[in-house]
Amino acid sequence: MIKSKLLNKNNIVNHGFFNKKNGFSKGIYKSLNCGKGSSDNENNIRKNLNYVKKKIGSSNKIILLHQIHSSKYFFVKKLQNRKIIGDALITNIKKLPIGILSADCAPILILDCKRKIISAVHAGWKGAYKNIVLKVLRKLVRLGSNKKDLIVVIGPCIGQKNYEVSKKFKDKFLRKNKKNSIFFKKKQMRIYFNLVKYIQYQLISFGILKIDVIRKDTFDKKNNFFSARRSLKNNEPDYGRNISVIMLR
Repeated sequence: MIKSKLLNKNNIVNHGFFNKKNGFSKGIYKSLNCGKGSSDNENNIRKNLNYVKKKIGSSNKIILLHQIHSSKYFFVKKLQNRKIIGDALITNIKKLPIGILSADCAPILILDCKRKIISAVHAGWKGAYKNIVLKVLRKLVRLGSNKKDLIVVIGPCIGQKNYEVSKKFKDKFLRKNKKNSIFFKKKQMRIYFNLVKYIQYQLISFGILKIDVIRKDTFDKKNNFFSARRSLKNNEPDYGRNISVIMLR
């Protein structure tokens, strides 16, 4: 479990970015696969989620989403049992963990240390392109948050050196804003996208001052994260999902 130094300075939340270690799943899902969207054994996934819940220090279940690479967020006002569709959660309820699943996309944890509001955001390129992070931040400001009180942590995700994209992909971003060219690098006739830098730029442009980036490339096998791209490269039929969780104490 990896923690943010910025979030740790505030004795307000428990949080963690989890990789593949210390779970119950087998085979290609070994071992802490928390993705119900995978074809893993449901009982093993339940055990894995219970392990994460204990590590976070909660007796309540972790609130998760049915993620669809959108810009939709959901404000959690109570313990939810129904399916929530979207890619970001916001809550001000203590002892209620909220989480995001990822396998190369960026998990983002947000804390308003004054108003005691938290958010967990799933931002792949589609969500980032659709401004999901900015929409969540605007919602927090409407709820009374001051930008200077917000801490935003970008968790482990795919690094630029392993994020090869097509010219069509790059052109889509350039049509949105020509300045987006700074997030692409060309090497040996191949194009690579910097997802972290793109999200970070959005945060800075919005006026966020406290930003932490966990620089762990999920594609790199040595970091021991599930990676959709690595699984595809290895011709594996499926892949596990990493979980990132935050909870108000």
